[in-house]
Amino acid sequence: MMRIGHGYDVHRLVEGRKLILGGVEIENGGVGLLGHSDADVLLHAVSDALLGAAALGDIGKHFPDTDERFKGADSLQLLAEVVRLLKSRRYTVVNIDATVLAQAPKLAPYIPEMRRNIADACRVLPDAVSVKATTEEGLGFTGEKLGIAAHAVCLLEQDTQIKFL
Repeated sequence: MMRIGHGYDVHRLVEGRKLILGGVEIENGGVGLLGHSDADVLLHAVSDALLGAAALGDIGKHFPDTDERFKGADSLQLLAEVVRLLKSRRYTVVNIDATVLAQAPKLAPYIPEMRRNIADACRVLPDAVSVKATTEEGLGFTGEKLGIAAHAVCLLEQDTQIKFL
């Protein structure tokens, strides 16, 4: 059985935070994303796509911002936990396609490492992960450099065969 999921996340840019996208720290002049965890919008969108495909809710359900255990959490670890949850329900990741919406900084140099990080956390080859970046030509909150957003879609496959020992 195949399942498709979509995820979306957005966080505000603020002074005094690290900018982390796809598990990669990106130099951005001391401006990063505000959030309870590391605020990695890319990994949050990917996690939501995976959870959505399996009809398991969203990352807020599994890692609520009211829980101090997740304060400052590394979103790569949260993504790996999402994948463990999927595996327990016999889902495997087939592929992921994600887009980051950010006016600045330029993300192209970081994309290969983002893809590797996501692939490692999802237990797939990097060829199964696509990450793209785009600006919004100065329009909207991302275009005005007030925040960064990300969309992700995924395809999961579930082993529905009953196996006997």
